[in-house]
Amino acid sequence: MSDPLSAFLRYLSLEKDASPHTLRSYRTDLDQFRVFIGSGTPLTQVDGRTVRAYLAHLHSRGLDASSVARKLAALRSWFRFLVRRGMLTRNVAREIRGPRLGRKLVGFLPIDEALMLVDGKAVGGAARERDVAILELLYATGLRVSELAGLDVDDVDRAGLTVRVLGKGRKERIVPFGSQAARALDAYLGRRATRCPTLFTNARGGRLSARAIHAIVRKSAAASGIVRRVSPHTLRHTFATHLLDAGADLRVIQELLGHSRLSTTQRYTHVGADQLMRVYDAAHPRAHTTS
Repeated sequence: MSDPLSAFLRYLSLEKDASPHTLRSYRTDLDQFRVFIGSGTPLTQVDGRTVRAYLAHLHSRGLDASSVARKLAALRSWFRFLVRRGMLTRNVAREIRGPRLGRKLVGFLPIDEALMLVDGKAVGGAARERDVAILELLYATGLRVSELAGLDVDDVDRAGLTVRVLGKGRKERIVPFGSQAARALDAYLGRRATRCPTLFTNARGGRLSARAIHAIVRKSAAASGIVRRVSPHTLRHTFATHLLDAGADLRVIQELLGHSRLSTTQRYTHVGADQLMRVYDAAHPRAHTTS
């Protein structure tokens, strides 16, 4: 095996159908490890102390616990592959305990701020229709920013009010959207001069990047007077939270978000306290007492 990292990335691409974004992340993380140990150091000489020293190095650079944990997970996956291929005798990265991760609270917008953001009143400029369509579709569907950026015009069923999404692991799902998002899409596509198959395009006619979509959301939030930090993922969280508060079943939300495990979706349950209190007040015989 001339290049263990290239072989691993080829395996992820061909056998695991990993996305280009996933492959780039693995390459970046594992290249950083190779730089740390030195290009001339064979992986057979890497032991637990080496991995611990690498994690300490990452911590000294100011990386947060989740970033360190992700890089350790990448190492474990790579070494597991190399053990299966017979290049390593054991996966030393599995023997190292990762950093303790605190349970991160899910950030979301209250309904009034969400509506203020996506209605587009604060959005201006030549690309106004496009930006409003992006905001409306993010809130209406809960798509990941990479999923939204990857959409083509043919993925959108404007008559059926659904969008076909290619999510993590190349898993396809169908997500509905509402009439407001439909009107925003119609306004955007009706004014677009190009017949490019890509749904959201930049000024040069190419596919709009995830980074550009992040910038659109941040600028629109600031223009709407929202002081908290807002990202496309905030709108994804907001989508799930508002569905849950309105009584949607958790498994339905799981399907809409494209989560493979229900435990991932359960991160949103703690923000549904208002809904829980309404149900309790309406249903429990001792919720209200008379003097």
